[in-house]
This record gives sequence, structure tokens and C-alpha cells, in this order.
Amino acid sequence: MTFFSILCALLIEQLRPLRADNPIYGAVKALALRVEAWCNAGEPQHGQLGWWVTVLILMVPTALIYWICLKLNVFAALAWNITIVYLTLGFRHYSHYFTSIQLALHSGDEETARSLLAEWTKTDTSGLEVTEIARIAVEKSLITTHRSVFGVFFWFLMPIGPACAVMYRVAEHLSRAWNEPQHMKNEAFGIYADRIFYLIDWIPARLTAIAFAVVGNFEDAIYAWRNFAQRWKNESEGIILASGGGALGVRLGSPEEIAVQLPIETTLVVDAVATEPEIMPGEPATVRSLQSAVGLVWRALLLWMLLLLLLSMAVWLA
Repeated sequence: MTFFSILCALLIEQLRPLRADNPIYGAVKALALRVEAWCNAGEPQHGQLGWWVTVLILMVPTALIYWICLKLNVFAALAWNITIVYLTLGFRHYSHYFTSIQLALHSGDEETARSLLAEWTKTDTSGLEVTEIARIAVEKSLITTHRSVFGVFFWFLMPIGPACAVMYRVAEHLSRAWNEPQHMKNEAFGIYADRIFYLIDWIPARLTAIAFAVVGNFEDAIYAWRNFAQRWKNESEGIILASGGGALGVRLGSPEEIAVQLPIETTLVVDAVATEPEIMPGEPATVRSLQSAVGLVWRALLLWMLLLLLLSMAVWLA
């Protein structure tokens, strides 16, 4: 049932993609803001209380309805699974940004590409060169795909899968909503949301990195993962982007993340002998890298679906 639930949800999303500004997502965002207003008194423990309140408000009804559907019949449970997977997946939520940026760069319209990238990433992109626009677009697409698709797949496989999928997407949203806005960056309230999402995403992030390595350049992906992932401030993002960049043969990350310098202690031991920084394998991002990223994501998706099919068949035959 798990495999067919995901397959049907993916097919429905391809035919009728759910917009990122849909009413259900809007309600979840409003709930997160309301809970933050209720619980935020400036201490980390208040963020812990707010996180559990938000997650349980959404998880408990999802699990309860799933249990009722199972009691009714398997088709009711299947319909509920498809509904939840459709709502939690985000494979097509932001694809229009990526496609539009790709088309703009292909036609030489760099200004439009910068504008679309700024709207997508909510950052200042003025003055970016084509290589930087392509690099950031590839990075954003890999991270978004992981958090909107592959992470959902993993948690949907758990017991009470629909509730676990909801938990993952809500946890991902809270880790951003309570930490990334300018007025929340120095707040203690979001510390717990960030830490618990790191734990929730620990296994899925590594499975995504493995999938990228398997369907791409395996050797370079593993090499980049082992030697460059730690250069990103966010460990999970570093693993995904290092592996994805190696699999694509593209250098991802800012200049500080691309060049690995020897630690100060090591430099002192070798009497301050100048050393060349180790460079991440691959070429600078180009317009072609965007198309390569699309292929990598689709191959990784097919790999996940194949593994889900084999797992489902093993359960049926057991």
C-alpha cells in the first residue's frame, strides 16, 4: 500500500501540482506563528513546548483518521495515505522557479534569472554572474527536493506513516520559520526546532546523498562527501550538496566551502609551509548544470521508487 500511495500521489502531483501558497500550507504557517506568539518568552524550553504543541496538533488527527480508515477498509486507508502524501510532497512546488531560471539563462536574460532566483531564495542576487546563478539554483533544487520528497519518503515508511510524514514536513518548516527570519535569528526560541530537525533528518539526508552517489558519479560523490561536507555550516545540507556536486561533476558551495584550508595547528607543525588549498572535484556550475541536476533528481527518484517496490514485494511475499 505504501508504494501505491506514493506512486498515485506523484502521478496526481504531476497532473495537478499543489502550489506552495495553498490554503493548507497557509494554515500550517499561521499555526506556527500563533504558537510562537503564545509560547515565545525568550527561553529555549519555551521553543521545545511550542514545537511539541504544533507537531502534536497536526500529527494526532492525522494518525487518528488513519486508524479509523484502517478499521473501515484498506481502500479508505489507501485514499487517506494518497491524500497525505500529496499534501506533504513538494516535488512541483518550486519547479517553476527552476525551469524559468533555466530558460532565462538559456536565452541570455540574466536579469530575469537573478530576479527569479531572488524571489525563490529570498536573498539579494544583484550582481551575480551566470555561474553563481546556476550554482545557487542547483543547490536550492537539491536541498528542496530532499526536504520535499526524499525525506517524506523515508518517514512515510515508518509506522503510522501519514502522521510521520506530516511530522517531518512540519518539523522542517518550524526549523526555518523559527530561525531564518531576521527577527528570529538571535532568538533562543528556535534552538530546539533546529536541533530536533537535525536529528529527524539525520538518516534521510544520508540516504539522499547515497542515492545521488549511486545514480551519478559515485567515486567523486563519495570523495566530496568525505572531504568537503564539513565545510557547510549545516551538516545535513553539506552532505547532500557535497555528494550531489560530486555526482554531477559540479563545484557547489561558496568559495569558503569549496577550498579546504589546513587547520592552524597543522600549519604550525609544518613550520608554516604554504600549501595549496584542496579543491572540490568538478567544474564550475554552468547553464548545462541545471539540466544535469534535473536528470540527477529524476534518477534518484526512480531509484527510491524501485527500492520501495522491492520492499513492498518482499512484504507481500513474506
